[in-house]
Amino acid sequence: MTLSARSSLTLVLTLIPLTAQATNGYFMHGSSVKAQGMAGVSFALAHDSIKSASNPASLIALGNQYDLGLTLFTPDRSSEIEGNGFGLNGRYDANSDHHFWIPEAGFARRLNDRVAYGLAMYANGGMNTSYKQNPFASFGATGPAGVDLTQLFVTGSLAYKVNEQHSVGVGVTYVYQRFAAEGIQNFAGISSDPGAVSNNGHDSSNGWGLKLGWQGKVTDTLTLGASWSSKVSTDEFNRYRGLFAKHGGFDVPESYGLGFAWQFAPRWTLAGDWERIEYSEVASVGNPLSLMAPLGADNGPGFGWEDIEVYKLGVIYQYDARLTLRAGYSHTNQPIPSSQTLLNILAPGVIEDHLSVGASWQLTPEQTLTFSYTHALEEEVKGQNSIPGPFGGGEANLKMSQDILGVAWEYRY
Repeated sequence: MTLSARSSLTLVLTLIPLTAQATNGYFMHGSSVKAQGMAGVSFALAHDSIKSASNPASLIALGNQYDLGLTLFTPDRSSEIEGNGFGLNGRYDANSDHHFWIPEAGFARRLNDRVAYGLAMYANGGMNTSYKQNPFASFGATGPAGVDLTQLFVTGSLAYKVNEQHSVGVGVTYVYQRFAAEGIQNFAGISSDPGAVSNNGHDSSNGWGLKLGWQGKVTDTLTLGASWSSKVSTDEFNRYRGLFAKHGGFDVPESYGLGFAWQFAPRWTLAGDWERIEYSEVASVGNPLSLMAPLGADNGPGFGWEDIEVYKLGVIYQYDARLTLRAGYSHTNQPIPSSQTLLNILAPGVIEDHLSVGASWQLTPEQTLTFSYTHALEEEVKGQNSIPGPFGGGEANLKMSQDILGVAWEYRY
């Protein structure tokens, strides 16, 4: 692939809407199709160039390659309001938009025996809900309701082989995100800027972050890994400065984790990750709705999300020289407290468990096709004291499940 072809590919992908959905909170469960095939396990592995976004130190083990993938994301999300005194009661389907395509691309290159570099373009997170029947209509909201958050991440990485056992890596990430909200005009009455809450079309913001990683082969069969991604301070969503705390702020939270990969038999590898995502650091995400401040203020209310810890376990089976099989399971604690479900009707990121399978088939010595399928098990969070008295009381309940199908092409040279 020539430089001009790679540039054209990058341009095409930039023009494709990158709408990801809530999996681990609103972070994707895996940064590449290979990782998705084992529930996102990646910190101590070297899947592909896109996976370097999880741990830039992995580039040193890849050699030279290009990667291109596409994921079909199909979430099923809904909400229910009961016991409300102002007429909000009902069941609401949030699936007017039901299918989302998520592209990914990357390349890795070995500069010499000790240095490698690469670039990965991927969707790390996002959120979409689309209610034809507006859950807030009794409060005066009109038209369909929902939000659309899309995030594009581009990470350039450099890896250095310290010795035969250890490598380290550093990555610089550019984040571009778009957001729109509609049908929530009723919240303008509690906003610091009533005209910047709803129905203002898409707005965009961007920012830069840092990634650090390490991989070490501590025995002949055991590899460990560690990775850290900084908080990304992004520009404000100016059109929604009356909705998000800090006048439209919506930073990307810090995350970090540890992993292992153990080749316990010639054809078998068991691998696992632990990851922590610090949602509470971002005011617009972590602040509870109960704060005594208007929406959009410096310490304004948010979605009330808590920090989460994700546990992932996966297995790789090398069936023969051409076929590799994968499977995995992940679990996380619930990011949305039962007291914070009202505003999260717009962002029901309640998924806790993923089951994944995947396979890679080597077409030629240079080319490999990879497939993955993930089912995010249905999860429901029932509200407890979730709708304040001034809003009529009662409870808001959230429900979501997901199906995720991915395909990727790899070219090594």
